[in-house]
Amino acid sequence: MAEEESQQDEIESNRAIVEDFCKPFVLNEETCQQVSDLFLDEIKKGLCKYTQPKADIKCYPTYVERLPTRCERGKFLALDVGGSNFRILLVIIQDVDDIKVESQNFQLPPKVLTGPGEHLFEFFAECMSNFIQTHELQEEEFNLGFTFSFPLMKTSLKEGVLISWSKDFQCTDVVGHDVVAMLEAALSRRDNIHIKNIFVLNGTTATLISCAWKHRETKIGVTICRDTNAVYEEKMKHIQLFNKDRLNSTMLINTQWSSFGNHGALNFMRSPIDFALVESSTNPHEAIFDKMVAGMYIGEIVRLTMIECINAGALLKGNLSEQICKQMVFDNKHMSQIESEKGGAYQSTRQILETLGYKEATNEDCENIRYICNKVSTRSAELIAICLACLIDRIGDPYIVIGIDGEIYNSYPNYHERLRKKTKQLVRPEHKFSLQLTEDGSGHGAALLAAAESVERRHHH
Repeated sequence: MAEEESQQDEIESNRAIVEDFCKPFVLNEETCQQVSDLFLDEIKKGLCKYTQPKADIKCYPTYVERLPTRCERGKFLALDVGGSNFRILLVIIQDVDDIKVESQNFQLPPKVLTGPGEHLFEFFAECMSNFIQTHELQEEEFNLGFTFSFPLMKTSLKEGVLISWSKDFQCTDVVGHDVVAMLEAALSRRDNIHIKNIFVLNGTTATLISCAWKHRETKIGVTICRDTNAVYEEKMKHIQLFNKDRLNSTMLINTQWSSFGNHGALNFMRSPIDFALVESSTNPHEAIFDKMVAGMYIGEIVRLTMIECINAGALLKGNLSEQICKQMVFDNKHMSQIESEKGGAYQSTRQILETLGYKEATNEDCENIRYICNKVSTRSAELIAICLACLIDRIGDPYIVIGIDGEIYNSYPNYHERLRKKTKQLVRPEHKFSLQLTEDGSGHGAALLAAAESVERRHHH
């Protein structure tokens, strides 16, 4: 009896230690309010040309000033580059609900990712040329939507200068250059490709445009996958970044919110684990917000928290395996499997622990690891909710649709429910909203932008 009791005591004291390490991940009301005030402050800084250089959230103008009216018709091409996999799409709009899509996926060879930039665009052109032959389009002329999901400095819809590479890209001679001009140059060397205009945008902008085709109240686009971002509709009178007046009354703004906190604004609520993660990452003072919320990092936060609990003797008998000490060995897919397990057998959790060098995990270990995963993923959803609620209230419409894409939102257990609940709790009660999963938005949205611009350009001539 005494032995059972002491075992129960040990289980409880271990759990208390685990909960203690996770406390910094739990956001109280006051913290939420502070983050919200800071976010709004940063957005305002980003929208004014005198404060923008110092702002964490840069609020880059996208030059998308009107969304599709849904009266657009015709054939449009899209090139969708978000990572080493990219896609080419032919989108044929015959009616509002009658859109045919032909698409093909391509893989960038590793040597292209690190070689000269010219080879990258040459590779895009070669694939485009093959796509056009396959679909017998060599006689036709197209407008092309170019989704390029890297930080761009834009001066119009038809030019975008690469600010910095991310993901696995390291091509030389592209940063500081206009990617549209580079693509145009490569395409013009092929005699079977006839492109009138190229319009450039990022994946989050494309997601918003794609969602707006189905839901005309769409005013915000969000991506939650390996990285995160938000684009929203801003009133032109609040965008103090242009030297002359623009014709339209609104424009989509690309927040690039991943860098919120880069200059220490969020240090008051970051946990010791967050600081440790940042120190060991390749670009330590960049993407501070993403390092708390994005798919690429949340697994690493869990791994570092597990190590703290192991070192404190509260998890896995206090044994540090060789595997668990490897950076990035535990990722959001593992978290997802652990959190989606029903019942007490913990099969997936045990399998994952086995790959990390633990063959004899107890039920309590599994339960504690699940607890850590839950606290880290909930903080991710809630931090994004704070920023979303801020944007909803800023736009101020009685009803707003938010187009969301990305594997975390899409397939992480209960993530979208936690995001919705927290956002609802934080927005002003008179502002209603709905979250719409917009899969495949990055390709469709590019083609729809090309379609919307084709109509507009005809009117101007």
